[in-house]
Amino acid sequence: MSARRVTAGFTLIELLVTAAIVAVFATVALPLAELSVKRSRESELRAALRDIRGAIDAYKQAYDEGRVIKKEEDTGYPPRLELLVAGIEDARSARKARIQFLRRLPRDPLHPDTSVPPEQTWGLRAYDTPHDAPREGADVYDVYSMSKGVGLNGIPYSQW
Repeated sequence: MSARRVTAGFTLIELLVTAAIVAVFATVALPLAELSVKRSRESELRAALRDIRGAIDAYKQAYDEGRVIKKEEDTGYPPRLELLVAGIEDARSARKARIQFLRRLPRDPLHPDTSVPPEQTWGLRAYDTPHDAPREGADVYDVYSMSKGVGLNGIPYSQW
């Protein structure tokens, strides 16, 4: 009578096949994960630009309605981004109420340095500058991302 020896475990071939299958799945999943992260950042950028541009437009509307104290050299756009958060005194209010346009200034999600204050992460365009050569000036007419990257749509982030 021969005693059969029962062994438990996997053979080397089974382990190699399993490792190869896991490696194939990892090579497929990694680009998809990177794409998902890029889409998420682009979505954050779109939302931040929409919020800031909406606040700039609301400031301009308040200026046009006479709710902002006007000066002769003003264009009607805020002189600094921080003013959208700090707010301005309502010129029509007898109680000197303040108008706030943003609760907080969003930071550019594509800016690499997280220690920089949010207002310094955006490129600023003044009212009197051309759209294709933006530069800072006496007011903030528009904001743009200073990232050198290109979006999934093929348009550079700085042109969004």
